[in-house]
Amino acid sequence: MPLDVAGALRDRFLATAEAVARARPEVDAGTAREVFLEAATLLHDGLVLDDLDEHDALAVVAGLSLALVADDPGAGVRARSRAAAEDPGDLHDPGAVSAAYLLAAATLQL
Repeated sequence: MPLDVAGALRDRFLATAEAVARARPEVDAGTAREVFLEAATLLHDGLVLDDLDEHDALAVVAGLSLALVADDPGAGVRARSRAAAEDPGDLHDPGAVSAAYLLAAATLQL
């Protein structure tokens, strides 16, 4: 059965929102969930992950969930794009992963 990438994106981003709200008392959990759900929707509707296989899509989802909570999310996403191209590790299509990160940055206007 193929992975539900949209569901994985939503679930991971909701978990990230909850973690941020727990770690940062000034962050309202409801607002964090709303922001991350909107980001997940934009990425899904923008077809950002559609050219990736399941393995690479999950890698990008995990990377985005970390980068988006950094002090400078745009820089974090762009750094992950560079890292995918320069040191791909176990990525199946490093070029597509790198491009997906840049597309995510553009879609989220980072």
